[in-house]
Amino acid sequence: MPGVKRRVPVAPLLTPLIEGETELLIAEVNKLAAVQSLRGKIDIQFLDTSFAECGVAEKYRTADGTVILERPGKIYLAIQAPFIGTSVAEMTSDGERFRVAVLQGDERYRRFVKGTNAAEYERLKINGMPQNCAENGKRDDEMNVKRTVSALSGLRPQHFTDALLIRPIQPGTSLLYARSEAFEDEPDPRPGAKKNARVVRGYYILDELESQEAGRARVVRRFWFDRYGALRLARMQTFDGRGQIVTDVRYRDPKPFGEQGRYVLPSRIQLTRPQDRYSIEVVYQAPEAVVLDRQYDPMLFVLQNKWQLPEVDLDARDQSAPAVKR
Repeated sequence: MPGVKRRVPVAPLLTPLIEGETELLIAEVNKLAAVQSLRGKIDIQFLDTSFAECGVAEKYRTADGTVILERPGKIYLAIQAPFIGTSVAEMTSDGERFRVAVLQGDERYRRFVKGTNAAEYERLKINGMPQNCAENGKRDDEMNVKRTVSALSGLRPQHFTDALLIRPIQPGTSLLYARSEAFEDEPDPRPGAKKNARVVRGYYILDELESQEAGRARVVRRFWFDRYGALRLARMQTFDGRGQIVTDVRYRDPKPFGEQGRYVLPSRIQLTRPQDRYSIEVVYQAPEAVVLDRQYDPMLFVLQNKWQLPEVDLDARDQSAPAVKR
């Protein structure tokens, strides 16, 4: 019986694809890493996936934010409710220790959390209550308040620093770099594309490897470069010692930043922390108004408990009974 031929739709390759050697990819990263400090207004939206096993994710309303970043690893972040300007939270990191003031919700849930950047902590529980799935995946209003505050308490300001101010690649160190290519099936981004149209998009992958004993190496960072039309850093992943993803950052909508547009930087950044079960999207409200390469007073990055909130020191507290003090 003769074979029957029929047309099968296949996603086309998105062209032209830009070629680039490893040195060019490193230069693209370091071009973004040339920014020494940054201050600007942002929109910030938080997605809490703590209940992913229940088939539920909490997507919070977009809030207004002010962010100040300075190398190495310093950040001040203030989050406000839109329109009314009520402060939701303030956070700082001086590169070694972080401080988070949760200002929203019932008074008994407001707190001042502090800890060490390099330490690993379990997700903070409110009044010792675990986060369990309720019937049909629903939670009452009190639990929603508790989970909102717990989510804010679980945010770590230092998670933003490497995402928003990428650490440079420094050749000549003990780190090694390997380039490869990848192709992803994605929605067609071109203007006028049909709904649900798909394309195959080409990427370069640059792995940052740390040498270990017995001929082994581990991946420290993985950079994804979009090759369609121009080389552009589109994604950065970081990994722990077990090879698990710690952060997954996607960079979109590059625009000129600053009064003179000296830097072209991503204006939309999505930061995902799979192990911490949250994702945050940051959008710069006015990239041209962002202030670049200023130097700030170091004390700006050491938040003080001016609200006299109950304090939680994550380095000192007993996990079974959190130490809270005024």
